[in-house]
Amino acid sequence: MTAFRGAHVLITGAASGLGRLMALEAVRRGARVSLLDRDAKGLAEVCEALRAEKGDAEGFVVDLSDRAALQATCHEVQGTRGGVDILINNAGIVSGKTLLECSDEAIERTFQVNVLAGFWTVRAFLPGMLAAGKGHIVTVASAAGLAGTSRLVDYSASKFAALGFDESLRMELKRLGSPVRTTVVCPFFIDTGMFEGVKTRFAWLLPILKPDYVVRRILKAIEGNRSRLVMPRFVLTVPVVRVLPPILFDAVLGFFGVNRSMDEFVGRAQK
Repeated sequence: MTAFRGAHVLITGAASGLGRLMALEAVRRGARVSLLDRDAKGLAEVCEALRAEKGDAEGFVVDLSDRAALQATCHEVQGTRGGVDILINNAGIVSGKTLLECSDEAIERTFQVNVLAGFWTVRAFLPGMLAAGKGHIVTVASAAGLAGTSRLVDYSASKFAALGFDESLRMELKRLGSPVRTTVVCPFFIDTGMFEGVKTRFAWLLPILKPDYVVRRILKAIEGNRSRLVMPRFVLTVPVVRVLPPILFDAVLGFFGVNRSMDEFVGRAQK
């Protein structure tokens, strides 16, 4: 089991959405938290809320797409707050545009935040975990990392990469005989505002998930040392459907409305 009580938890993308809620729940479980985000105002508000609950929290303002700045911030965290016991790479962005509508800069930023930031934080804190003989690395990926869809080409590709990162890292740690654990989280769309406007055809099979529910499931998965958490359970059928020829696989996703789910996307930034 991974215990939050007394643990130092670092969460990226913590100024809003899932990151903010996970920080609150981690503090309620007795953890002290370090929070990373580029939104200084949102980060200050989260830390104030956490301290109101007598939580030990500190925010670090950093642009996760800036490798040098992120590495410097990780070094600062270690110097002022100590080693990290539970690292939650939660930060993510989405453009919601077709491949040809996306700018070069937007595509690069998607990968910098959704994938590469995870590389830099893990490279910063994993040595300390290995030395301590304990630790837990969490990658918040997406159901879009299991099946691609239109208007999510850059986002989906980045989440496929995040899944591959977690899987390969898990294998490396096992090869080393290390007790450091990993968990990858693959949720369907979550009602945080990030995917404002998305639709689902069969809500009883593929519901738009509620943030509080997702956070409870994530923290429970971490505590139980689960390697993978997929929500809702219907998404677990994707690997099975993949054995079909592409034309049939595409037809199944089309029937369930997956390929049209982004048609009315607004998103947090555009909204």
